[in-house]
Amino acid sequence: MPGRKEEREARKHRDDLFGEYKFGDAGQLILACLFFIIWIADSFFLNYTTSLNQSVPLAVRLPIGIVLLGLSAYLARTGMSIVFGETRQKPAVIKKSVFGYVRHPIYLSEVLLYPGLLMMSISLAASVVCLITIAFLYYISRYEEKALLTHFGEEYKQYMREVPMWIPRPWRK
Repeated sequence: MPGRKEEREARKHRDDLFGEYKFGDAGQLILACLFFIIWIADSFFLNYTTSLNQSVPLAVRLPIGIVLLGLSAYLARTGMSIVFGETRQKPAVIKKSVFGYVRHPIYLSEVLLYPGLLMMSISLAASVVCLITIAFLYYISRYEEKALLTHFGEEYKQYMREVPMWIPRPWRK
């Protein structure tokens, strides 16, 4: 069974995968580590910016957090299995499954992950990192869309008109 390094190398040579922002993975990793360090330190040790936890009961926060984390896991798993689990003979715009509801379900899963965790323990300091991460994900999404527009042209432009970037419109399906 190939390891992570071998899988990454194999992806580099797939013609059906392209357009990722060069520092996207590194940026996401750095911001995720920063978020987790701040969230854990503030929520469980320092408690500097966690006063909202007293205002919003855990009985309210916990179910919301669980739903957000579950949705995040579903979008990540489904999106990753479609993009990386299926080799397409010819590069094409992916429109099936979660990609029929949002153009960036994998990034949306990350966007939902952080508020899901923040519902468990609200840290205003970690919320700032969450907002920075969302801005970064928006930036790399737009970068990747420009590359996809260049490659697929009108087909991707039509896809952009039909499918929203991050906020699904299920009533349009």
